[in-house]
Amino acid sequence: MEFRYLGNSGLQISEITYGNWLTHGSQVENDVATACVHAALDCGITTFDTADVYANGAAEEVLGAALKGQRRESLEIFTKVYWPVGPAPLGKNDTGLSRKHMMEAIDSSLRRLGTDYVDLYQAHRYDSFTPLEETMQAFADIVRAGKALYIGVSEWAPDQIRQAHGLARQLGISLISSQPQYSMLWRIIEPEVVPVCRELGLSQIVWSPMAQGVLSGKYQPGQPPPAGSRATDEKGGANFVKRFMTDDVLTRVQQLRPIAEELDLTTAQLAIAWVLQNDNVAAALVGASRPEQVTENVKASGVRIPAELLSRVDGVLGDAVTTDPALVAKSTPTQRLL
Repeated sequence: MEFRYLGNSGLQISEITYGNWLTHGSQVENDVATACVHAALDCGITTFDTADVYANGAAEEVLGAALKGQRRESLEIFTKVYWPVGPAPLGKNDTGLSRKHMMEAIDSSLRRLGTDYVDLYQAHRYDSFTPLEETMQAFADIVRAGKALYIGVSEWAPDQIRQAHGLARQLGISLISSQPQYSMLWRIIEPEVVPVCRELGLSQIVWSPMAQGVLSGKYQPGQPPPAGSRATDEKGGANFVKRFMTDDVLTRVQQLRPIAEELDLTTAQLAIAWVLQNDNVAAALVGASRPEQVTENVKASGVRIPAELLSRVDGVLGDAVTTDPALVAKSTPTQRLL
């Protein structure tokens, strides 16, 4: 396992980071989830990413239980705040980035994770209905209380990142990361988000490097999705993967196989290694529903893809790649959630 610095901080994280969105607390049984976490540890992964909203808090609980007994100082644990979380009926303040919600949310996350602090606390989306100054002051107070060491954002637009970074500097706290979707097929951060983050000293921690599993090559054009795959998961996975489930995209993905084989990789490993070629990417987030998936994914660590093969990837995927930077802003909710 290779490690990279996160932003311009001194924090090093494993370039393959284990994430438990859509798996822990929902898709897989807790004992399997624990086995996946232990497989990650065995493979040298030290960085684990979750969020309070995943399975309405259950994902944090499962991850905390799976990491129990590990040396805390040897781990980097990340979580997020924004989306509605809690038992029904939810109150009006059980969402967003208000001071009230953030101060309550961090305590709930720490309790579920079974730790005194998280290494990185991330704003899961931008909150258009709370003054950014209020949000950043809450982050600063959470850091000063020792409940988080660094802060990050997820799916924020370039101007939002720039404004938050300026306020963070004024408050004396470290905004060091952005967590966007990024893959061979989804490159919307390249034109604007990445340049701004390079300038300001933030790294990307990218989610869905395999485009919801499509870049693994397991989905065949003209054929129904395999039973039990994310594309058949009506609890959420199918909705996220459907944009890539066209015969054109699936045919092009199959054409990546010879390129992967030249590097002695699977197409899934090629997809993970591809995002790590971007020097602004500190880590690729990977999940798993079986321990052996973790073992296979980590083989992408340390891979160097020659420029000629990167060009071939671009040639194969062609206009199937989504690059419109305007799509970044669409991640910001346009109405209050409660």
